[in-house]
Amino acid sequence: MNVTMKPFDFAAAVARAGLGTNGVPLARPGSVEGAGFQKALGQALDAVSKTQNDAARMQREVQLDNPTVSLEQTMVAMQKAQIGFQATLQVRNRLVQAYSDIMSMQV
Repeated sequence: MNVTMKPFDFAAAVARAGLGTNGVPLARPGSVEGAGFQKALGQALDAVSKTQNDAARMQREVQLDNPTVSLEQTMVAMQKAQIGFQATLQVRNRLVQAYSDIMSMQV
C-alpha cells in the first residue's frame, strides 16, 4: 500500500473557508455586510430612542396646546416609549447576566 501525501495548499484552504490569505473574510457578492447581533441591537436601540423622542415631542406639543396633537395620541406614544424602554432594560439585564455567567465559568 503506497500512501502519498499532497503538499498543503494554504491559499486553497483559506479560500474554501471564505477567507483571504491575511485571515480577513472575503466579501461575497449578494452577501449582507454588517449583519449580525451588533447591527440588530444598534437598530433596536435607535428605534427605542426615536420612539422616546417622538413621545417627548408630542408631550411638549400637548403642553403648548397644539390642536393637531391629541392627548390620546400622546398617551399612546408615551406608553409605547415606556414599553420599548422596559424591553431594552430587560435585554440589557439578560446580557449582563449572561456575561457574568460566562465569566464565572471555570475552564
